[in-house]
Amino acid sequence: MDLPFQQVDVFTAIPFKGNPVAVILDGDDLSQQQMQAIASWTNLSETTFVCTSSDRRADYRLRIFTPQRELPFAGHPTIGSAHAVLRQGRRPRTPGRLVQQCGKGLVDIAIENDQLFLALPEPQFQPPRPNALESVAAALGMPMSGIRRASIVDVGPVWFTVEVTDGESVLALAPDMSRLATLSVLGITGVIVFGFYRDDAGGAVEVRAFAPAEGVPEDPVCGSGNGCVAALIRRDGLLAAHQYTARQGRCLDRDGRVSVRFDDGVIWLGGHAVTCVEGSLRV
Repeated sequence: MDLPFQQVDVFTAIPFKGNPVAVILDGDDLSQQQMQAIASWTNLSETTFVCTSSDRRADYRLRIFTPQRELPFAGHPTIGSAHAVLRQGRRPRTPGRLVQQCGKGLVDIAIENDQLFLALPEPQFQPPRPNALESVAAALGMPMSGIRRASIVDVGPVWFTVEVTDGESVLALAPDMSRLATLSVLGITGVIVFGFYRDDAGGAVEVRAFAPAEGVPEDPVCGSGNGCVAALIRRDGLLAAHQYTARQGRCLDRDGRVSVRFDDGVIWLGGHAVTCVEGSLRV
């Protein structure tokens, strides 16, 4: 069978930047094994399958796979799939809003001109054990003194979230991927690192995300990871502003931009998306 397919670059308006997601727009007749095989074949950080929702409140159900396993939720696949669904011609049940059903529950997606914003699932925090923090610092190739704060944050994917001295320090990281992969024993998806810029030149925060145990050594622009960063920023009051822009992917020549805002207790996260490949997938 031939299934409608798009490959969408997310958190950018420029083709071949941002983070690509493969979107199969009719996944109802595929088994979980077929979905996983397709995700392993695309070898992108995530591949999604748009299916019929079992919840009448939702516009569709989204299943999200890394090359290794299924995820309950992920950020850039949510934005990219919403873009693909709208491009295909689907009309939202509620004007200006899509509702996605996924393993984490229902996710609201606001349609704002040429951008899409998702409401982040409520984050859960867990303090890291000292020996775990030491292992993360060693895997990142940095001294413990370079870490300002850290928390394990769960928004569906679970990110060991680390603030370092500044944005330049994030770009300078040269992590050991094999050591990072062993950290999956902590029950985490990966490690996400952020640092603030003193002079906001195109972005207040620099971010990098590493998930080699998931088959994604460095994620170009990570929505769920940026959500964990935003949750830690909000919890600890690290920014006076109610919104900011994060940059991610420059080390991979992707230079994505993630817009974040804090609105009445909800973290909204999103940006632009652009379809780069469109056609059908033969299964």
